[in-house]
Amino acid sequence: MRRAGVSDDLRSIPHVDPALFAMPDIRALLPAKPSTHAPRFLLLYGSLRDRSYSRLLAEEAARLLRAMGGETRTFDPAGLPAVDGAPDDHPKVSELRSLAQWAEGMVWSSPERHGAMSGLMKTQIDWIPLSVGAMRPTQGKTLAVMQVCGGSQSFNAVNQLRVLGRWMRMLTIPNQSSVAKAYQEFDDGGRMKPSPFYDRVVDVMEELMKFKLLTRDVAPYLVDRYSERKESAEALMRRVDQAAI
Repeated sequence: MRRAGVSDDLRSIPHVDPALFAMPDIRALLPAKPSTHAPRFLLLYGSLRDRSYSRLLAEEAARLLRAMGGETRTFDPAGLPAVDGAPDDHPKVSELRSLAQWAEGMVWSSPERHGAMSGLMKTQIDWIPLSVGAMRPTQGKTLAVMQVCGGSQSFNAVNQLRVLGRWMRMLTIPNQSSVAKAYQEFDDGGRMKPSPFYDRVVDVMEELMKFKLLTRDVAPYLVDRYSERKESAEALMRRVDQAAI
């Protein structure tokens, strides 16, 4: 990655390695070949009910993203085993992980259960590893979080999803959706009715698309860390030393 010159005066930060310290460089935000393919989004939902409102909400989100020029895939969690209850090459685990690597952004839609996200929602996220070899399936990818409520509006599930998004090193957008009394907000065909709740979903997907377009070509730069550069340099030096023995 292209780096700007290090400041001449490093006396105030003596514990920083000058060779690995980099000033933010605006030129790194100008890729030579910007992406031209449709932004790719994976949608996860957290209920297996026949009329799952978290799934219906995710489907509305997918329609909006496609209308804005995105490509979407929705993971069906039916048959996904409990975390550590099956090997990593289980077909549903492999499918989920493949989709996570394919996606450039995600939408997480969960029901609120006992004041929290559903266990199924957490299971899906827990099956996505922080790293696979040198690959990080979620780092630098954009995320939108949504929840459906059986009663009055709350934000317990989306708040938890935000914590997980940050832990997965995702760029979680500021806006979010919480649909109160979800059973009233969808018609018999499973489509969301016109309402302020629907308008908020439009807002969230619009913001997700904007953040994706702004960041997808510069995500490696945005998530590049001094501590990781230092760790990689130290590991390289150890390998060199071992090879010289």
